[in-house]
Amino acid sequence: MATTFFIKNMVCNRCITAVTQVFDQVGLHPDQVTLGEVTVPQNDFTPQTIGHLDTRLAALGFERIDDRRARLIESIKNTVIRIVHNPDGIDRKFNWSHLLSEALHYEYNYLSNLFSSVEGITLEHYIIRQKIERVKELLFYDELSLSEIAHTLGYSSVAHLSGQFKKVTGLTPSELKKSREAQAKRKPLDKIA
Repeated sequence: MATTFFIKNMVCNRCITAVTQVFDQVGLHPDQVTLGEVTVPQNDFTPQTIGHLDTRLAALGFERIDDRRARLIESIKNTVIRIVHNPDGIDRKFNWSHLLSEALHYEYNYLSNLFSSVEGITLEHYIIRQKIERVKELLFYDELSLSEIAHTLGYSSVAHLSGQFKKVTGLTPSELKKSREAQAKRKPLDKIA
């Protein structure tokens, strides 16, 4: 019988690689590793093995989650990050509430209320902040025009993107592009709140 572990702060493919290595090092060879979840074939671990796992995960900035609500919050974050940072195959005009409800199998109002009560920020603001970090990244790489960035992230217009960007960062996208110092203010995905 397989066991699934829920891991906090997994936000990218490098995180998946790092966590896989940790599980292998402690002898829990995973069958599957995705953002926030690791499935191992066995379910008979010693407390010592779990202790080693927790220590090694913590050394890399990860944490095993036991609480159901914490797992759900982490699933919400991972879903938002996956969609914002890897939108391939997703309709740009999707509805966040519908998408999250469908992906996580809970009513959106429950997800939103839970997220706000635990994280101290609304789910909508979290999504906006993730999108703004993605805009910063795309501006930094300078491969897409602002119009292409707006389309990629599902904004209705460049004006909508620019207004939201200025509200969150205090700068317009153009001002950010001109300021290398401001670009250095990008945040790690797991630190956005």
